[in-house]
Amino acid sequence: MTKEEYQKNIELLRKYAHYYYVLDDPLTTDEVYDKLYHEVLRFEEEYPNEVLENSPTQRVGGVPLDKFIKAKHPSRMWSLEDIFNAEELEKWLEKTGKLVDDISFYCEPKFDGASLNLIYENGQLSQAITRGDGVIGEDVTQNTKTIQSVPLQIDYLEKIEIRGEVVIFKDEFEQINVERAKMGEALFANPRNAAAGSLRQLDPKVTAKRNLVFLPYGIGENSLEEKLLHKRMERVYSWGFREPPRRKTTAGFIEIEAIYEQMREERDSYSMMLDGMVIKVDQIEAQQEMGYTVKVPRWAVAYKFPAVEKITTLKEIILQVGRSGAVTPVAVVEPTPIEGVVVERASLHNFDEIDRKDIRIGDKVIILRSGDVIPKIIKVLTHERDGSQKAYIRPTLCPVCGSELLDEGALTKCQNLTCSARVVNAMIYFASKPCLNIDGLGDKIVEILYREGLIKNVIDLFSLELDQLLALDGFKEKKSQKLLDSIAGAKGCECWRFINGLGMEHIGEVGSKSLCEHFGVRFIEATKEALIAIDGFGEEMANSVLEFVRVNKDDIQALEAILQPVEPAQKEEVAENPFKAKTVVLTGSMSESRGNIKTMLESLGAKVSGSVSKKTDYVIYGEDAGSKYDKAVSLDVKTVTEDEMKEMLS
Repeated sequence: MTKEEYQKNIELLRKYAHYYYVLDDPLTTDEVYDKLYHEVLRFEEEYPNEVLENSPTQRVGGVPLDKFIKAKHPSRMWSLEDIFNAEELEKWLEKTGKLVDDISFYCEPKFDGASLNLIYENGQLSQAITRGDGVIGEDVTQNTKTIQSVPLQIDYLEKIEIRGEVVIFKDEFEQINVERAKMGEALFANPRNAAAGSLRQLDPKVTAKRNLVFLPYGIGENSLEEKLLHKRMERVYSWGFREPPRRKTTAGFIEIEAIYEQMREERDSYSMMLDGMVIKVDQIEAQQEMGYTVKVPRWAVAYKFPAVEKITTLKEIILQVGRSGAVTPVAVVEPTPIEGVVVERASLHNFDEIDRKDIRIGDKVIILRSGDVIPKIIKVLTHERDGSQKAYIRPTLCPVCGSELLDEGALTKCQNLTCSARVVNAMIYFASKPCLNIDGLGDKIVEILYREGLIKNVIDLFSLELDQLLALDGFKEKKSQKLLDSIAGAKGCECWRFINGLGMEHIGEVGSKSLCEHFGVRFIEATKEALIAIDGFGEEMANSVLEFVRVNKDDIQALEAILQPVEPAQKEEVAENPFKAKTVVLTGSMSESRGNIKTMLESLGAKVSGSVSKKTDYVIYGEDAGSKYDKAVSLDVKTVTEDEMKEMLS
């Protein structure tokens, strides 16, 4: 093969790939493509200095990474405000009309995948960055080059950011899970998770096998001259990007509703998952004039599809026992596919819920799945009953240990502290990150150690010996010694971690820190009056502490003697600042980790809580702030952005 033939063959391969991956219109067979591909590959192996950057062979390769590095977006990737019905659409259109006159709108599907920002310079793909927090993401350039629908070159020399969604088509998702099942690997929950997981593989060769698809939805930094968004997107598609299955410019409410209804009705027929439609102001100048709030652009909105409901049959109700002894009912239903996920279980919340809805074994029920929320039963189809359905009888005995259950109405509890479910879950929680953070002591390890009789409670962890671990299947010396070192490393932990690890009901991280601050390890001697006097402690929390100490005092003292937790040093008086002695809640993605911000605020004398109440002084929010922000607004709690927080401190 000559150099000229090599160049022609590359162009031919690129043409074949474009028609196959972008236009869904194959020009040849896989056999012909593969043969030509390997001829090109042989030439490149013989003449490595002649390899062209746009050769299809350059899409697959690169050594596996140890980790992804952080990368900053040239311009911010914004989230979108969500609306859910025609009334909310009308309000949004009215609001945009007040900001700018005489505008039209560009509508396109909202793909359900992983957002990605492609940066092109001098016509070459120079970098690909995941969305991250909108300001900083992860550099996944190597992996992105394996995606056939991402052009490595475009006919535009200025710097430009092309934003889009990386998706896996439904058929491909099913095939991936079939293969993973054969290999004994965990199945992906849905195509979105599969796409995100595939994009972030440290080995790009794994990504290449997943047949990811990139679908552009917008443009960041650019020097394009087109005045309308839909014209700019047409230009993007002309560079070889895949077009969406449907898009349209519209004038107002009636047309937007019509295209939305059409997309909603057709959503199941699309190759990829959709979760709504995006509406954007079409005029670029109007977009710039409307600008942004601290969270979202004012000129765009996501019109979400309704949550998906399906009819299925309730086969049985099983019980789960948590570390506090709470027994929770879970519905087992006939396997039902909803939006690419096969649903087999649904939440029932508690036994009162079963009684209230008159849920019976064998009932036809409607289950609802919305986003990543656990599916729940929203309605029983009583008219479908044929007499074979059976009323559910509340349990009186623990399904794990057989002990008598305490029935408190909505809450049913196993009181047996030695119940294996309680013990195992309590130890898993004890070793978790918010508590003792014992590296290597995960769920499976705890279950094995308990099943083999090596540990019966948390205290037993600290008497484990190397010979005992080496006698277990799969426990090599290095792994076993590392686990023992991690367990030993928990000694001398912070006082609040020790208290949090005990797993007292209603006492989380904030409550544990308050107990530690006021009493240290002597919290076991505190009276009810002293506990209620703690800011933020109510009667329920005080009773929980008192009851736990009454039943477990000996074990608490034994564990304290082993761990010797370190009590906080006497704090120096904190200088006056806006957050001193204030209750603060953090929500959303920040420019740095919320953990660092939390530590900084606590050093200033603030109490950082995990939930919003009337007693909250400030809610500090970042990108993608959710229900905590909404609750703060409803309670009239002061909300400040991360930048505003920094200004207050400066």
